[in-house]
Amino acid sequence: MNLIVNGHNIFEILIVTFLTSLVLVPITMKLAHHVGAMDIPNERKIHKVPIPRLGGLAIFGSFLLGYILYGEVTTQMLSILIGSFLIVLVGVFDDIKSIRALYKFIVQVIAAVIVVVYGKIYFTEITFLGLKLEFNLYVSYFLSIFFILAISNAINFIDGMDGLSSGISSIYFLTIAVIALILNRLSGLDIILSIIMLGATLGFLVYNFPPAKTFVGDNGSVFLGFIISVIALLGYKVATLTSLVIPITILAVPVFDTVFAILRRLIKHKNIAEADKEHFHHQLLKMKFTPRVSIIIIYLINIMFAVISILYVIGDSKDVIILYAVAALLVLFVVLKTDILYDHKKNKKR
Repeated sequence: MNLIVNGHNIFEILIVTFLTSLVLVPITMKLAHHVGAMDIPNERKIHKVPIPRLGGLAIFGSFLLGYILYGEVTTQMLSILIGSFLIVLVGVFDDIKSIRALYKFIVQVIAAVIVVVYGKIYFTEITFLGLKLEFNLYVSYFLSIFFILAISNAINFIDGMDGLSSGISSIYFLTIAVIALILNRLSGLDIILSIIMLGATLGFLVYNFPPAKTFVGDNGSVFLGFIISVIALLGYKVATLTSLVIPITILAVPVFDTVFAILRRLIKHKNIAEADKEHFHHQLLKMKFTPRVSIIIIYLINIMFAVISILYVIGDSKDVIILYAVAALLVLFVVLKTDILYDHKKNKKR
């Protein structure tokens, strides 16, 4: 099996980026203490003591070194670097002193526009089960920008538990790398980024797995979502991803959780951006699972969808879609047994 990407062994890239992240995390923890970027416990938080939340800087630093050592200078990569820098920069300021959501969203839009328009990273069609929808340039721009914003914020929304965003991101990067290996397509920018980011997030996860010593912070969670969405869009350029269903289902938990969070808040007549304590991981904790067991359950669900996505690529997509449906129904059944959409106890009292 070919394990060479851009002239470098995959395991070399993984080890270098993993160790870089591992070394940088303690530095970001000291920096967070120094500048006051601490996550203070409250009634909505799970942790009981202040935790440093600049861990995303370690992932970003490892990503930069990985690109310097193993990447190539292209317009696409420059657009990704510029967009990533803007997102991480505003995230760091937000982790130190809270910034209005509107301002953060504007920066995210600017970063997405840079990637799509300047970097020309976008999809022009969506295929699924033999169906194909083609778009003109401006619709492609709009949908691609929307996709980047949606995935970036989905990863940010679920980042409420030790090891959650970094673990799910790691599963995504690993799955894309496995698909590339199976298809023997190891020359694309999406693959080199996936391998670099896999090493970077795994290095951070050493400190972030329950009980966490540090958090990824907004600077890291939005950056992870941003890179995940960019890798998905890049996959269309080199045919690593043959359908939009692949990246969305690999990210089953954050996608489901975000959709249900929006529905829940609409049902309760609340602002959809208003934080609460009813996410899927909160429901697992309510069921008396420990944080470590809860995160493992979420990992297993995401791994299940990742495996089905790999089967979709290598097998008969029409047969595999049945597996997707069964998995989705299983998750829906679990969800309806919890309070993720509405409070069952209150309804019973009525």
